[in-house]
Amino acid sequence: MSLLNNTEYMRADELFPHQQAAWHKQRDYVLSRSDLFQKLWLGHQPPKDLRDLAELPLSSKAELRLSQERHPPFGDYLASPKSGVSRLHRTSGTTGQAMNLAMSASDCHITEVIGGRCQSAAGLTAEHTVVHCLNYQMWMGGLTDHLTLEKTGATVVPFGVGNTELLIRTIQEVGATAISCTPSYPAVLERVIAEHFPKLQPADLGLQLGLFGGEPGLDDPQLRAKIQDTWGLEPRNANYGVSDVFCNFAAQCVHDTRLHYVAADVLYPELIDPDSEQPLPFQAGQEGELVLTHLARDCQPLVRFRTGDIIALDETGACECGRLTSRFRVVGRSDDMVVVRGLNLFPTMVAAVVNSFDELSGDYRITLSTPPPYDFLPLQVELSEGQKVDDSVSLAVEQRLKSKLGATAKVTLLPANSLPKTDGKTKRVIRSY
Repeated sequence: MSLLNNTEYMRADELFPHQQAAWHKQRDYVLSRSDLFQKLWLGHQPPKDLRDLAELPLSSKAELRLSQERHPPFGDYLASPKSGVSRLHRTSGTTGQAMNLAMSASDCHITEVIGGRCQSAAGLTAEHTVVHCLNYQMWMGGLTDHLTLEKTGATVVPFGVGNTELLIRTIQEVGATAISCTPSYPAVLERVIAEHFPKLQPADLGLQLGLFGGEPGLDDPQLRAKIQDTWGLEPRNANYGVSDVFCNFAAQCVHDTRLHYVAADVLYPELIDPDSEQPLPFQAGQEGELVLTHLARDCQPLVRFRTGDIIALDETGACECGRLTSRFRVVGRSDDMVVVRGLNLFPTMVAAVVNSFDELSGDYRITLSTPPPYDFLPLQVELSEGQKVDDSVSLAVEQRLKSKLGATAKVTLLPANSLPKTDGKTKRVIRSY
């Protein structure tokens, strides 16, 4: 399938005929080749009109996991022959069993083009030298994101994770002007700079642009401001994706911190109520769980796949950058949601409160030692450098959480640098039961 040019700048009515034609082809392909969907669709006739997709049952990560357990390594939703698999990736396993991801040459090409749209929207150009600091060991964030960075014309330094001292020297030696990493990784670099480069400040490295992804958090204006002030760079959320579906299909632009959905020619979005599973209007002002359908996928095509991500769809009109794509915010993951006395809390909401205290480093963990229900939110928060454990600080955090979120919390203060820092994704909700 050929991708449309400049799809971000097309009106919905111009784009829909292409989406419809792509769905007709993909529908027949899935129906004839995917054992999983053949079984899932028993008693259902896949609609010809994309707008009637809600007639089909939803698919989920649990079904994919079970499929790969029974039919390793790719599951019985592998629709291409084994000879058609050009690349194997594996998910990070942050939310459970790691999954094997199969991609054909066409799947790889489409993924790289869409990811390139995201990186370009976030401001990466051929004038930049970008050091890429995500895990290259099978995770899509490594090799695949590297290739999306190359699609912008930028010079890409494939550094990966680990050996942080060498990374800092490399940034200086090659004159890197941009960095691609998780939002929590700058804190790792700051610690190493303080310990091993005492005469150096993060801003001295000369980085101008931060391309962040793989974790939530950058929606918090206080975290963005902290990164800007410390590093002297422009932080951009450049890399939102769902590994089972698409590596990277949304990013902010230089004018708006909300995410532009830039893959509508190959990936069809819906919203559902996460509890009732009923469809919701895909329109500005709506909040719900994001559901995605491949319009062009060879190896592991998914239809009406529940991402588990709760999003707020803010805008569907033109942006100052000229893009006509939908803009949204990720509220949180349904499997990271903690319900405290009827209140739905997400880590991003907690982070916004934690980052509002100068006494805290911004790092935290929600520690759940028993199954729900919960009467309070058990929270560990880390102090900033030079701060001492002080009951008045924990009390202030509890009070602000109560006033901002309505939830009772029990806050445990930890000395600076107590919580483990990771090169990859940071898991904020820890369930030990």
